[in-house]
Amino acid sequence: MSSTQATSVPESASARAPEQSGKNSHPPARSAAYRWARPLRRAWNWLTSMRTALVLLFLLAAAAIPGALLPQRELNESKVIEYMNNNGKTAEIYDKLQLFDVFSSNWFTAIYVLLFISLIGCILPRSWEHWKALKTPPVRAPRRLERLPLHATGELPGTPEEIEQQARELLKGWRISGCSPEQDRAGKRSIAAERGYLREFFNLLFHLGLVAILIAMAVGKLLFYEGHVIVVTPTGYGEQPVERNTEFCNTAPANYDSFSAGRLFDGTGLHPFCFQVHDFTADYLPNGQASMFSSNISYAEGDDILKDPSSWEKYKLRVNHPLLIVGDRVYLQGHGFAPTFTLTWPNGESRTQTVQFRPDDPTFFLSSGAVRFDPPAGLYPDLFERRQHQIALQGLFAPTAAWSGEKGELLSSGFPALRDPAVAIDIYRGDNGLDTGTGQDLYNLDPALMHSGQLEKIKRVNLMVGEEVTLDDGSVLRFDGAREYANYQISHDPTQWFLLASTVIMLAALVGSLAIRRRRVWFRLSEGSTPGTTHVQMAGLARTDHAGWGSEFDRMHRTLFALPDPDDEQEEFHEF
Repeated sequence: MSSTQATSVPESASARAPEQSGKNSHPPARSAAYRWARPLRRAWNWLTSMRTALVLLFLLAAAAIPGALLPQRELNESKVIEYMNNNGKTAEIYDKLQLFDVFSSNWFTAIYVLLFISLIGCILPRSWEHWKALKTPPVRAPRRLERLPLHATGELPGTPEEIEQQARELLKGWRISGCSPEQDRAGKRSIAAERGYLREFFNLLFHLGLVAILIAMAVGKLLFYEGHVIVVTPTGYGEQPVERNTEFCNTAPANYDSFSAGRLFDGTGLHPFCFQVHDFTADYLPNGQASMFSSNISYAEGDDILKDPSSWEKYKLRVNHPLLIVGDRVYLQGHGFAPTFTLTWPNGESRTQTVQFRPDDPTFFLSSGAVRFDPPAGLYPDLFERRQHQIALQGLFAPTAAWSGEKGELLSSGFPALRDPAVAIDIYRGDNGLDTGTGQDLYNLDPALMHSGQLEKIKRVNLMVGEEVTLDDGSVLRFDGAREYANYQISHDPTQWFLLASTVIMLAALVGSLAIRRRRVWFRLSEGSTPGTTHVQMAGLARTDHAGWGSEFDRMHRTLFALPDPDDEQEEFHEF
């Protein structure tokens, strides 16, 4: 008996055991999932809040500041190299932080993507809520209208039905719903009206426009292409014994001096067109500051390229006035000078080269550069000997020479225009690396060739236009003069018109969201104190900023009760 009592379980307990075991078995699994989902849901709610979107938008604007202050590789890699050479360790830290590639950096892309997700997460639920609000009738009138910030009462002759009709005519353009005494909170006939739904619509349209801008910028970075080409103009200073090609054709990326494109552009979608440069003109102030750059060109596209160039269309390129042609834009980007040298070898053969120099001084255009000459093939039959007799020049060019120093041999530039050009150059002989197959710096000789002795300096001279110098082997180097060159930028972005339309829509929506006010008004009608009259209560409430809503409510009140305008009364008083 005792053992039975020890092992027996009451019926109520046994009946509850399975139920308790069932309750205890499932909640741990649900609670674990809930614990994992709760922080994710909180993170999503935080990311898709409007406050977070504004913070990310501010961060995106702040993150773009280094891209405006520091040189960027995709725009001018030589400037980045120069900055790194001048700033040492600081520039190395900047490079590790991707500050020279801001707009393609990982952290800028992360902010960009988070902002895009945040805006989408904000817009979708708000759009759904706005759609539901459009389908929902205006809120019924509160029980105590006199507690609202704008309210008025009075009695009008007529039945409640007639006064309701007058109120509905007064509320044309409003969303209106009527309530019977059974539906009204105060047990009387009432009207509810609301206006300003377009405010939220324009608010959503503003954010959609911002999303469209982000999409256009992202797609544009994938599909764009941009290239730079330097064209030496036909006009110059001094003798120009060799005519140069002044034509550029947009038919292959190889025709550019530098070319960059998006990841989805394979180089085969260039729009065929050509332009020919006729001149370049720079206008300067007396202090040497440039006031305007211009270049007269002629261009043709498609099959018109095969026509005589004299029949091509004419256009005058100026700064910030690009040529728009078949979806591309041709900009006049900058300019510089290209000196011309003629080297005559002992056997009488000569070579003439016109090579652009890099402007080191952006004000007076003191420029630096290098020129390389390869001997004629028949002068040195042996290949090794021929390489040892290559000639290289490196030095400075001044469009308007200004001499200083004790002996007057230090060259500087006194004015940016091509008035009295001169060069100060070092002349080298030896293997300048032309046959190595490796790329050569356009503006500098390879210092390693000088340190190793492959290039040996044989002379340092200053030359004016027409002057020449005889080298130790009988070769003669002459400075013939210089020409100006212009840098042309060709840009293509298929999303530019979509980007413009998105920007216009966004700005228009912003104006609409700021100008439109969301407001509500209620009328409650009941039998008046005298037969044949109706007691009217009206009240208004602004859903957003109430500025300007009070005057509109007063006009409605005066119109309904046929009250005089106080401004008219004041004018009559002044007239009296």
